[in-house]
Amino acid sequence: MGIRTIGVVGAGQMGNGIAHIAALYGYGVVVQDIAQAQLDDARATIEKTLARQLRKEQITGSRVVETLERLRFTTTVGDLAEVDLVIETATENASMKYEIMETLSKVVQPEAVLATNTSSISITAIAAHTERPDRVIGMHFMNPVPVMKLVEIIRGLATSDETYEEVRTVAERVKKTVVCSRDMPGFIVNRILMPYINEAVYALYEGVATVPDIDTAMKLGTNVPMGPLSLADFIGLDTCLAIMEVLHDGMGGDSKYRPCPLLKKYVEAGWLGRKSGRGFYNYYRE
Repeated sequence: MGIRTIGVVGAGQMGNGIAHIAALYGYGVVVQDIAQAQLDDARATIEKTLARQLRKEQITGSRVVETLERLRFTTTVGDLAEVDLVIETATENASMKYEIMETLSKVVQPEAVLATNTSSISITAIAAHTERPDRVIGMHFMNPVPVMKLVEIIRGLATSDETYEEVRTVAERVKKTVVCSRDMPGFIVNRILMPYINEAVYALYEGVATVPDIDTAMKLGTNVPMGPLSLADFIGLDTCLAIMEVLHDGMGGDSKYRPCPLLKKYVEAGWLGRKSGRGFYNYYRE
């Protein structure tokens, strides 16, 4: 079957970004979230991003109108019943994702593909909570979705070739570069990125250097656009911790994946980064 309509579960930062590019490149999109306020914010964010793209002459005014017409927002999961592909974008919590995918498996049409935007959790384990493991796949977009060019595609143990090809086609149609990963903890990006961030937190924890000096050293010393602690704040420290815990558990407790105690302490304090106003940096405005 060809993918014509896409459902997105979760209207947060990742969800609205995926909905944006899917609608921009011609797919009918249904965005579902339990909170109407989150849906309203998602629509506003998409409109703002489209306006910015229009100002930069990346898209035309008629394309803005067409993109918005392809979007539908709902709090009712049953409104996803007829989509061809649904992508869940819930927080990086295995139990939550299992529950969502189990529900979606019963709601959407039998031939639909169930994709998860998980950045670290086993696709095979997620697929086991559905009635169609052959139609389950990992589709890991990077944040911010409209800007970042990469999509990691991860096949579970039972994922069919047809499912993989359909999802790859979607990713390429929305102008993403595809890489494929085995179903291992963290896949490619976070298997490498999160230990790097975690080591930067250890450097801070051990008093090696200050937050600005750690970030400046890595930016100017390795020519990356953002230092590791700034990046952690951007991603969300709770997300970083969740991924490190998946890596640590999935790799048999290997000490090189042990989350830094300081990272845990910040999350316990509610210092989650940009989204909470405080992380390694203070984002509150006086």
